[in-house]
Amino acid sequence: MILQAHLHSLCLLMLYLATGYGQEGKFSGPLKPMTFSIYEGQEPSQIIFQFKANPPAVTFELTGETDNIFKIEREGLLYYTKALDRETRSTHNLQVAALDANGAIVEGPVPITIEVKDVNDNRPTFLQSKYEGSVRQNSRPGKPFLYVNATDLDDPATPNGQLSYQIVIQLPMINNVMYFQINNKTGAISLTREGSQELNPAKNPSYNLVISVKDMGGQSENSFSDTTSVDIIVTENIWKAPEPVEMVENSTDPHPIKITQVRWNDPGAQYSLVDKEKLPRFPFSIDQEGDIYVTQPLDREEKDAYVFYAVAKDEYGKPLSYPLEIHVKVQDINDNPPTCPSPVTVFEVQENERLGNSIGTLTAHDSDEENTANSLLNYRIVEQTPKLPMDGLFLIQTYAGMLQLAKQSLKKQDTPQYNLTIEVSDKDFKTLCFVQINVIDINDQIPIFEKSDYGNLTLAEDTNVGSTILTIQATDADEPFTGSSKILYHVIKGDSEGRLGVDTDPHTNTGYVIIKKPLDFETAAISNIVFKAENPEPLVFGVTYNASSFAKFTLFVTDVNEAPEFSQYVFQAKVSEDVAIGTKVGNVTAKDPEGLDISYSLRGDTRGWLKIDHVTGEIFSVAPLDREAGSPYRVQVVATEVGGSSLSSVSQFHLILTDVNDNPPRLAKDYTDLYFCHPLSAPGSLIFEATDDDQHLFRGPHFTFSIANENLQNDWQVSKINGTHARLSTRHTDFEEKEYVVLIRINDGGRPPLESIVSLTVTFCSCGEDGCFRPAGHQPGIPTVGMAVGILLTTLLVIGIILAVVFIRMKTDKGKDNVESAQASEVKPLRS
Repeated sequence: MILQAHLHSLCLLMLYLATGYGQEGKFSGPLKPMTFSIYEGQEPSQIIFQFKANPPAVTFELTGETDNIFKIEREGLLYYTKALDRETRSTHNLQVAALDANGAIVEGPVPITIEVKDVNDNRPTFLQSKYEGSVRQNSRPGKPFLYVNATDLDDPATPNGQLSYQIVIQLPMINNVMYFQINNKTGAISLTREGSQELNPAKNPSYNLVISVKDMGGQSENSFSDTTSVDIIVTENIWKAPEPVEMVENSTDPHPIKITQVRWNDPGAQYSLVDKEKLPRFPFSIDQEGDIYVTQPLDREEKDAYVFYAVAKDEYGKPLSYPLEIHVKVQDINDNPPTCPSPVTVFEVQENERLGNSIGTLTAHDSDEENTANSLLNYRIVEQTPKLPMDGLFLIQTYAGMLQLAKQSLKKQDTPQYNLTIEVSDKDFKTLCFVQINVIDINDQIPIFEKSDYGNLTLAEDTNVGSTILTIQATDADEPFTGSSKILYHVIKGDSEGRLGVDTDPHTNTGYVIIKKPLDFETAAISNIVFKAENPEPLVFGVTYNASSFAKFTLFVTDVNEAPEFSQYVFQAKVSEDVAIGTKVGNVTAKDPEGLDISYSLRGDTRGWLKIDHVTGEIFSVAPLDREAGSPYRVQVVATEVGGSSLSSVSQFHLILTDVNDNPPRLAKDYTDLYFCHPLSAPGSLIFEATDDDQHLFRGPHFTFSIANENLQNDWQVSKINGTHARLSTRHTDFEEKEYVVLIRINDGGRPPLESIVSLTVTFCSCGEDGCFRPAGHQPGIPTVGMAVGILLTTLLVIGIILAVVFIRMKTDKGKDNVESAQASEVKPLRS
C-alpha cells in the first residue's frame, strides 16, 4: 500500500510537471486563501494547485467538504478524483494546513473554495404533462389567461438554465392564422389580435396547443427541450352592448332610474361612462355593478336620442376590452301645442280667381315628434271678417292647411281685404292663427302708346354709349303700382345687335331709349325700330295685346371717320431667345371701318430687337434676343389708316422669350472676407453660393463643384451641399499666414452644359475678439516697415547725389569764370 501511494504521488508529480503546473506563481504558490472554478463533469485526477510551505512543514492536510473527491499529496498537490456535479453541490468549502514531521500544524489552516461551474447536462421539464384553461371570446389581446411552467436543474444565471417557450401546434388552425400566443420567457398564454376578433364558441368551442420549452434560451441547436399539451375551452363573451333603450320624456318617477346594464366577463371590473357627444348636461350614470341609470327627466324636444359608451377597466385603470355603445331614444308625449308661422299670415288673391283654386297654405308647427299623433294638426276656419258679400267664401283643407275659394270669385269693389281666424289643433291642444287675404286687381287692361310713330331720328355713329336718344310713353288703366299696371318696353324689331335699350320710370311708366352698344354706320345706317309695351303680370284669359301696344321710329346713323380697329387688344407670341435674326416672331391684324388701307409701325422697341412689315403686320427679329434682359418684351403696335384723316390706334404686342442655357455659373456675391484663424487647430470649412441668370425649373439650379487646379487638390477640397451651395474645406492644418487664391470649377449641368472657373480668396490670419487681424505690413498697397526704411534711405541718397552734383557744378562754373577773366585781360581784339 505504501508503495502504491508513492507511485500515485509520483504519477501526479510527473503529470503536474508535464502540464506546466511547476511554473511558480501560476499553478503553485504559498499557502493562502484561494478560490478555484472547475466545470462539472470533467475527467477525474485533475490537478488544481500545488501549495508550498516553508520548513519545518513536511506535509499537508485537507479538511472540509471534500465529499471524498478532493485530495492533497504530501508535496502539496491539490486534485480531485472524480467528476464534479454542480446540481449535487455547487460550492466546496475546504481547508488546507501545513504539518511538520510530528503532524503538528505549523501553517494554516487556510480556506480554499471550489466553485463548480455549470454545463448544460439537464433537460427542462414541464411541471404538468397536460394543462387546461378557458378564455372568453373577444378577450383583450395580450392579456394572459393561462400559464405553463417548466424547470431546469442547470444554473439559471447561465444560458444552460434559461428557458424559452413556444407554441408549435394549434388545433384547429383556421386559414393558417394563430389565435394564441405565448410569452417565450414567462409561459403566459394570451390571445392574438386575430384570436380576439375571430374566436367564436359557436364555431369552435375548444382548441388544443402543443407547447415546447427549450433551454439555452432556445438559441442553440444543442439545447434540450420538452413539450406539453394545453386544452383551451372558449366561452361566450358577456361583454356585449345592450339593446337600445327607449325612455318616455318628462318622466315624473323618482330618479335615478335604472334603464339597462353591462357586465364584464369576470368580477372586479371598474365601470365608467364616456359621453361621445360632449354634452353640457349628461344625464346618465353607472355603478360598479354595471347598472346604468338616467339621473333626471329627459326632454325629447331638447334632444331626442343619446349615444354614449360604457367602459370596463382593471384595477390598474387599463381597459379590459373595447367600449360598448349605448343607445337611448327619448319617446315623445304630447306636451307641445301647435304654433302659428307668424302673428298674421298674408295671402293675395286675384279678383277673378276660379272656385277651388289655391289661395295659399297655412303651415303651423308642432314641436312634438313628427309623423305621430302628437304632431298631427287639424285646421278649421272659425270666423271670416267681413262677411261680404256672404259668409263662408273660403274653406281650408283639414290636414293640409290649404285655403281655397269656396263659393264665388272675389271683387275688389266688394272689399279689398278679408281676415280669417283659423283654429289649429292636435289631439290635446288648440291654437288660433290669423290670416289676412288681400284682393288684388286683375290684369285685364293692356298698355296703350300715346302715339304709334315717333318719327325719324338722326345720330352720328360716335354718339356716346349711355346717351338717352328718345322718350316714349304708354299708359295702363289697371290698378296703379301693381304688376298689372307696370309697363316694360322691349325693342322687338330693327335692332338685332342689341344696340338700344329702354329703361322705365316705375312711377310714371315713361320709357327712356338709350344707347347700349356703339352705333355703326357701316353695318346699320338705317334702322326701323319697333317697340312693344307689356305688363310683367300675365293678361287675363281672353285679353291680348294689340296694335295699341306697339310703336315705331326710324333711326338714321351718319358716318364718322373712325380709327383702325385691332382684332384684339393684346397680341402675344412665344419664341426661343436664340432664334436667328430675321425670324418671324408674331403678327398683328387690324382693319379700318371705312375700308382704307392700313400701315403698321412699332413704338417702344427700346432694345431695337424687332421690325414690323408695314403692310402685313408680320413682326420679325432684327437683333439677338436675350430672355435675361427682359421677358416678356413689350412693345406697342400702331395701325394708321392710309389716306383720309390718317387716324391711328394702338395695340400691345408681348413677346415671351423661352430660355436657353446661355449664361455660365458665377458666384452669387463677392466673397471678400473669407478667412481662417491662424494657426488652424483642425481642418476648417467655408460655405459659398453660386447662381446664374438662366431660367430654372421649380426645383431650382443643380450646380456641381470641383477644384479647378490639380496643384490645389492636396490642400483644398470642395463638397456639394445642395443645388446652389457648396463647402470649401482644408485638407490639413499646415498653412502659412497669408492669402490663398482657390480656383473652383462650377458646372450648371444644362443643355448644353456651361461651366466657369471662379476664384475665392481665403486669408489665414491671427484672430482677436473682433475677428481677423491683418497687420498693416501685410495689407495690399501699404508698404511694410522695411520697405518704408528702404524708401527713406533711397530718397536721402538721391537727395545727397543731387546736392553733390550741384555743388561740383557750381565750383566748375566758378573756375571757368576765373580763367575767362584772365584770358580776357591778356587777349586783345584784332582790329581790321
